[in-house]
Amino acid sequence: MRLTARKKTTVLETQDIRCSEDVVRVRQKVRALAAQAGLGLVDQTKIITAASELARNTLDYGGGGHVEMETITLPRRGVRLVFIDQGPGIKDIDAALRDGFTTGNGMGLGLGGAKRLSSEFAIESSPGQGTRITLARWK
Repeated sequence: MRLTARKKTTVLETQDIRCSEDVVRVRQKVRALAAQAGLGLVDQTKIITAASELARNTLDYGGGGHVEMETITLPRRGVRLVFIDQGPGIKDIDAALRDGFTTGNGMGLGLGGAKRLSSEFAIESSPGQGTRITLARWK
């Protein structure tokens, strides 16, 4: 548990993302955390969907990595997720967030969709340095 003067967070778990089964595990764990945080069904569905997309991207584009999952209790209740990989990074973050942009075979809706499903969303990435995506959903 980490305490700060402004908010209290509880780091519940870190989940490796190395195979497709890990993507399923991330969805299951995020579902449990969202319910524990008191999120309603719609908000649970939104963060689970965003987490699923980012876990898949971590595996497919980042070569694997992990997610740090925590519940936030103060100043408001919710769930924060941080996806981290050491992959090739994202060359153009603005382009990657635009619907239709893809470097693979997908529809190019993943990052932008995950952002729209989140209360807060941030990407840190540069070519050759990996990617760190933080998202949160608040009650």
